[in-house]
Amino acid sequence: MDSNLGSKKRIAVIPGDGIGQEVIPQAVKVMEATGASVELSEFDWSADRYLADGVTVPQDGFAMLGRDFDAILIGAVGDPRVPNNIHGKEILLGMRFKMDLYANVRPVRLLDAALCPLKGIEPKDVDFVVIRENTEGVYGDVGGVFKQGTADEVAVQEDINTRKGVERIIRYAFEYCELHKKVDGSPRQRVLLCDKSNAMTHAGGLWQRVFKEVGNEYPQIKTQHMYVDALSMQMVRDPRGFDVIVTNNMFGDIITDLAAGLQGGLGMAASGNIHPGKTSMFEPVHGSAPPLAGKNQANPFGAILTAAMMLNHLGLAADAAKIEAAVLEAVRQKKSTPDIGGSLGTREAGEWVAQRVVRGSKP
Repeated sequence: MDSNLGSKKRIAVIPGDGIGQEVIPQAVKVMEATGASVELSEFDWSADRYLADGVTVPQDGFAMLGRDFDAILIGAVGDPRVPNNIHGKEILLGMRFKMDLYANVRPVRLLDAALCPLKGIEPKDVDFVVIRENTEGVYGDVGGVFKQGTADEVAVQEDINTRKGVERIIRYAFEYCELHKKVDGSPRQRVLLCDKSNAMTHAGGLWQRVFKEVGNEYPQIKTQHMYVDALSMQMVRDPRGFDVIVTNNMFGDIITDLAAGLQGGLGMAASGNIHPGKTSMFEPVHGSAPPLAGKNQANPFGAILTAAMMLNHLGLAADAAKIEAAVLEAVRQKKSTPDIGGSLGTREAGEWVAQRVVRGSKP
């Protein structure tokens, strides 16, 4: 790394595909408006480039990211022109697996009551976090197909759960609960295990045993358990009881998309893919949304809030707070895209937030 950069945090920016190429520049603009001590380097790992040269990830690409950067900000990847989405899969899942980014952290925070489809729910009622195991489960692509294309075809997709993987994500959830507060400053107090151990008895048994063992090391934190189907129902009936949820890869993927509906949709959802002490990756939850691409319609707030989450992770909490406050004000004043009640385009909404960051609390 260049010693001339001093204490600046080095961030790799990968805009991705579709609307990623529109919302990530807005996140970058807002980050720059804070004056945060960061150095940004952009990489073109897009589907356009893949279709031109056949390369998904450059040789030594993941090693380079881990060696030369403090964090990665990536937009959505995926393009219908690429067969089987091999380009997006090799980049996104490859980054998670090969860089061992085992903790997928998805905060669920409601900024304004108008964004929630549930009656009587206020911002104070929706402030929880889902901690998802990110490197195992059915997404490990272990399995195969036998007699493909025949009437006797068999498809097998294995759900891989290791003691090491289960224990470290559960421990991460308890430590997160201990170290992080809610938006209103109150402490987090509960970790809930979400599984389907009444049906998936082998994997569920492992999660249950480890959850109990690790939970005993944190007597000040309350423990809870819910089956994934019951949790999904409760999430749309009354989300107020949730605090920190820990679960496996597939269930975490599903319930976080459901949870995004509580905060205004996928366009508002941020996430981090984290390995403590190592280079981690941050991405808005939404996909590349090809039908919206190039139309200046995509909501940039998920990407902007993801940038704030990344800055927080890098120890730049004051800069992150500026961004979060500006997005909150944009939502309240409806200086946003139409999906959450505004009338601005992607670029205009991003510019409004950037200008608000510069002005701070001034009118």
